[in-house]
Amino acid sequence: MSFTTPRQYPGTRLRRMRKDDFSRRLMRENTLTPADLIWPVFVLEGSHRREAVPSMPGVERLSIDLLIEEAHEAQALGIPALALFPVVDAELKSELAEEAYNAGGLVQRCVRDLKAACPGLGIITDVALDPYTSHGQDGILDETGYVQNDRTVEVLLKQALSHAEAGADVVAPSDMMDGRIGEIRQVLEQESLHNTRIMAYSAKYASRYYGPFRDAVGSAANLGRADKSTYQMDPANADEALHEVALDLAEGADMVMIKPGMPYLDVVRRVKDELRVPTYAYQVSGEYAMHMAAFEKGWLEADSVILESLTCFKRAGADAILTYFAKRAARLLAS
Repeated sequence: MSFTTPRQYPGTRLRRMRKDDFSRRLMRENTLTPADLIWPVFVLEGSHRREAVPSMPGVERLSIDLLIEEAHEAQALGIPALALFPVVDAELKSELAEEAYNAGGLVQRCVRDLKAACPGLGIITDVALDPYTSHGQDGILDETGYVQNDRTVEVLLKQALSHAEAGADVVAPSDMMDGRIGEIRQVLEQESLHNTRIMAYSAKYASRYYGPFRDAVGSAANLGRADKSTYQMDPANADEALHEVALDLAEGADMVMIKPGMPYLDVVRRVKDELRVPTYAYQVSGEYAMHMAAFEKGWLEADSVILESLTCFKRAGADAILTYFAKRAARLLAS
């Protein structure tokens, strides 16, 4: 983009358009609406169960019946989709993550029940093995503890197919294994699941902002002091993100994700500018926790900061934002 030679003061006073609310609104470049929000939710076994996540004040793990009640409210607020993340019982975790593709598993049952209760609400499922592995990694380990790419993809295929067969509208591989998007797309086509969309976590960084999320799904203790730097991206890299996104698109992704969010808005902007595809970003658990800590201390005013932070995603080029503030933001936008 190029700019013409700026006009001179006082003929040009940029503050003129800022004087009144009506003129500020008329020149506003980006607008946030509930349709820009995806609400990440944590689901657990049982009924009438509600558990607080200590490191994410205001966020709860919910049993399916309570989640359905919340889903009705989210839909009424104009939020187009939920993203499901399971809290898996310890006895169901294993080295090979077999529970991930159990047709009667927690996610699969939750998808069926949500689609029956809220058929117009988009349901996005996380395709990754870390909630199901006894070691907390996103894949199958070899004898040295290294995550095996192709062996992991075999399990991810089964997991994605089980979600699609349960009725998921979107499967969202967040594992960062090479080649998994193409393999999943091929299986979905073979099974005539042509309209199951793929949201690829294409540029998922090996970030320290994920800690509260791992507490929420119960994988932090399993992972221990290990990290995921052998498959998630180096936070120092941006050019590499474009390669990752381009590969996923070539393999059949319908949408791409950058994660985390606000510290990586430069990557969101580059992906949107250079590839012009549906581009999403995740305001992750660490971002949420930092905001909430500042709100609780009285250091930041909550409502205005929430909306400002989400508008920044839009300005950077995100078509939608996964955010734990989704319902609160939607209410604010409706007021």
